[in-house]
Amino acid sequence: MIIEKFRPDKVREMYKRFEEKGRQLPEGLRFINSWINEEVTLCYQLMETENIKKLYEWIDRWKDVAEFEIVKVISSAEAKTKILG
Repeated sequence: MIIEKFRPDKVREMYKRFEEKGRQLPEGLRFINSWINEEVTLCYQLMETENIKKLYEWIDRWKDVAEFEIVKVISSAEAKTKILG
C-alpha cells in the first residue's frame, strides 16, 4: 500500500503528467487500485511486486509531485492464518 501525499502546488502538473504518460510503472510492478480523499491531497494505492526496487523506481518518477510512504500489507485471510495458524 502506498500513501501518497500530493505537493499542493504540483497537483495539476501531476494529473497532466498522468494524462500524458500514464502511471509509468516499471516492468514487474503491478497497479491494483487507488483511492483519493475528497480534498485531492492524499492517494492510497495498492501495488504488487516481487521486487521492492521496482517500487522505488516508480516512486523516483513521481517524487517531484508527491511524498510517498510504503506500508507492507497482507490480505485478511493471510493475517488470520498468521495469527491462528
